[in-house]
Amino acid sequence: MLLDKKGKLKALEIPTSSLADIAFLLLIFFLVTTTIDIDKGIGLVLPAKGETKEVHKQNITNLLINAQGDVLLDDSPIEINLIKARIQQKLAERPNLIVSVKTDENTDYWIYIKVLDQLKQANASRISIAEPER
Repeated sequence: MLLDKKGKLKALEIPTSSLADIAFLLLIFFLVTTTIDIDKGIGLVLPAKGETKEVHKQNITNLLINAQGDVLLDDSPIEINLIKARIQQKLAERPNLIVSVKTDENTDYWIYIKVLDQLKQANASRISIAEPER
């Protein structure tokens, strides 16, 4: 509070006449400058429908996932977190390796995604996704 010329207390006021304009301008500024991250999902290049190629059996490794979430790599059980290391070993031995992923119809989606993430982290660029058995 301030004292006026007569010695009386004078109340201070905050000017709020342009407060709405400032808030509106700040809102517009943040809306224009903010970028929204868009989840692009898993980047897989799919072949054209009906396109098939003959591949040697030695260049294919099978990765099977059952309905309970158990994973088999070439008919031997493997933990999901060990897939990356094992696929990297196989890719070092055979650079043209194709990983064939096959699931059960009732496989949990998150387990399937974890397996695909492990393959991507292992730099497996040739992944074949087989249709689930019904």
